[in-house]
Amino acid sequence: WLDPTQQNAWRALVSVVTRLPAALDTQMQRDSDMTHFEYFVLALLSENPERRLRLNALAAEANASLSRLSHVVTRLEKRGWVQREPVPGSRGSYAVLTDAGYDTVVEAAPSHVEAVRRLVFDGLDEDQVRALARLGSALVEQIDEGIAGGIGKA
Repeated sequence: WLDPTQQNAWRALVSVVTRLPAALDTQMQRDSDMTHFEYFVLALLSENPERRLRLNALAAEANASLSRLSHVVTRLEKRGWVQREPVPGSRGSYAVLTDAGYDTVVEAAPSHVEAVRRLVFDGLDEDQVRALARLGSALVEQIDEGIAGGIGKA
């Protein structure tokens, strides 16, 4: 069993990983008529100088399976926010942010940033924010190692 300190930390983490995504989805749906993950994909594309990424690279950056990302890109295509382009000499595809998609990100960003600040950063001081960054990085590394070792795979 987990010791009491671990149990307390684990329950706090579970609360964060279940409640934060739900709150961000609610905010994005209400304010911008999209999911938080859809916004995240659009934002990642908008940050690329060419506003394009190979689907496999975009999936990695979005922490998503290629299958999940492909479904989201299809939904974004239907809205006119993303288009797929073939990668010359490859079976792969690019996801390309359209002008309408870029405008959507720019419009959605202020309310999203406000929600992230209110939900995460307003209650933390600078030392806690730095600690959160270190803990998040350490946890992602630990998770990646566990996945590579077979934990969590079907």
